[in-house]
Amino acid sequence: MEIAVFSTCVYDQEFLEKYNTGHELVYFEQALNFENVGLTKGFDAVCLFVNDKANAKVLDKLKDNGVTLILLRCAGFNNIDLEAAEEVGIRILRVPAYSPEAVAEHTLAMILTLNRKTHKAYNRIREGNFSLESLMGFNLNGCKVALIGTGNIGKAFYKILKGFGCHVVAFDPYPDQNLIAEGLSYASLEDTLRDAEIVSLHCPLSDHSFHMINAQTLKFFKKGAMLINTSRGALINTPDVIQALKSGQLGYLGLDVYEQESGLFFQDLSGEVIQDDLITRLISFPNVLITAHQGFFTREAMQQIAEITFANADAFVKGAAMPNEIKP
Repeated sequence: MEIAVFSTCVYDQEFLEKYNTGHELVYFEQALNFENVGLTKGFDAVCLFVNDKANAKVLDKLKDNGVTLILLRCAGFNNIDLEAAEEVGIRILRVPAYSPEAVAEHTLAMILTLNRKTHKAYNRIREGNFSLESLMGFNLNGCKVALIGTGNIGKAFYKILKGFGCHVVAFDPYPDQNLIAEGLSYASLEDTLRDAEIVSLHCPLSDHSFHMINAQTLKFFKKGAMLINTSRGALINTPDVIQALKSGQLGYLGLDVYEQESGLFFQDLSGEVIQDDLITRLISFPNVLITAHQGFFTREAMQQIAEITFANADAFVKGAAMPNEIKP
């Protein structure tokens, strides 16, 4: 197949070239949108990532350009209009799971960094400041962690939390019976969040989960709690979280995703004035840690993403079963 690969960085090309199963790939650095969808003319498929946009208008144009397949090299698909894709006859295949441990371990890294302030200690030592003032943390052992979502990543993170001796309570519309057998307790969203010292989000974005962390649900957190989001940016209402940081209701915030990240993440904007007032406000807080959608970024995950993406493409070409297909 001839495949147009969008939102391409050097590392994407490295792994896609290494594990290519015989397809012709053309790389575009920019994210797919209606303004540049004309680049897809003559291609059989497009390969997209989290910030590419495939709404109804884009999908109509893709169909006109001869595209019959969208290969998502990610698990999330909230950037795709599934009903519109079905109407124009474009099939969609994703990578439903790739090294969930990668994201789970990054979540832990954010928690430990915020808690023990190792990023601040590192900078202090480099300046010859060996003081421990304002670096005090807390023990993870015994603290209540609200685990929101127990899919592959949530399950991997639960195993880590058990090793630290945390008291974990989970919320998920579909409780995992195996985790229950291991001792995990499930509760309603309100009871899961109530008095939680750490809240970690590991759920997909849907109409039900959109802005699930907001002014109302933040009130259930233990005062001074930590919120970590390595899942989808729009799970939290950013202005409400900023207010919670200002009031002290929220004591720490770790974000690997951001609702308006499409114009920011995966780019070097160090020489520009960032126009997003919300993220610049977040960056100004001393108790906020932001990474640019880095959680998935391990060698193992990149390899699995490439291998599954090409396995999806091969299955489509051969007319074989496609277990990773998404339908509305």
